[in-house]
Amino acid sequence: MSTTELPPPRPPLPRPRIEAELLPAPRLAPTPLVLAATPPQGMAPLTVAGLGVAGLVLGLSLLQAGNFVVAQFDRAAWLGWLTLGVAGLGFGAIFWGIWRELAGLRALAHVDALRATLAGAELAVAREAARAWAAPREGGAEALAALDAAPDTEALSAVLRAGPVATLAARAEALGRQAAIEAFAATAISPSPALDAAIVGWRGVRLVRQVAALYGLRPGLLGTARLVRRTLGAAAAVAATDMASEAVARALLTHPVLRHVGGEVAGAGMAARRIILLSRAAATACAPVT
Repeated sequence: MSTTELPPPRPPLPRPRIEAELLPAPRLAPTPLVLAATPPQGMAPLTVAGLGVAGLVLGLSLLQAGNFVVAQFDRAAWLGWLTLGVAGLGFGAIFWGIWRELAGLRALAHVDALRATLAGAELAVAREAARAWAAPREGGAEALAALDAAPDTEALSAVLRAGPVATLAARAEALGRQAAIEAFAATAISPSPALDAAIVGWRGVRLVRQVAALYGLRPGLLGTARLVRRTLGAAAAVAATDMASEAVARALLTHPVLRHVGGEVAGAGMAARRIILLSRAAATACAPVT
């Protein structure tokens, strides 16, 4: 009777080594974007020259209109009063427009001042500034009690960020999605790339003004130009925090097969995506905290 030799036992398989730490794992969420307050700068030479030209044109026009009104009074009293009324309406509209421009620029400067106050001012001053900003905004009335109980300026910023700023950011996101739908529909049927750029640019500027009005700002022409420049500065950081979804959208919308099937829809989709990012950047530029 033959005996069968058993194979030698296999060595034990290596077990995975697990090192457990008591510390919590770091969060994978992107760090919030912090915009520093814009330092005050002097006026550029072209700005000074433009103000001088505007002053000369407006001043000489006033003198010419005054001389004309006096000459009309010499002809007839009723003719003089009529000319004075017409001139008053015209120049009143001009000065009212200038006042609106200055008010819009002052409101933008107030946002920068509020950021600087929340960053380094005394707690009492920062609390009053935060309350003054939050009270008339949507969702700000509910945050007043939390602002009063905040122990430091960082807590004030956190209350604003979680309260009215979050509410307004959601509203700005809704405005951006609505604008994206409009831009998508318009660029999908547009016959030329130049018209696509004009449509997206016009809708983007209009969206920036809508978001600014949502935050209580009423920028005029100069204020809109400054706000668009500030929004473009914040757009890079906002796009960086959303880089993963942006890369996926770009990969899908520029895929050769999808591009062949969808035609111009891929380009329209990218334009809509940029409009949404623009709404987020505009909200970041208009908010005192981010």
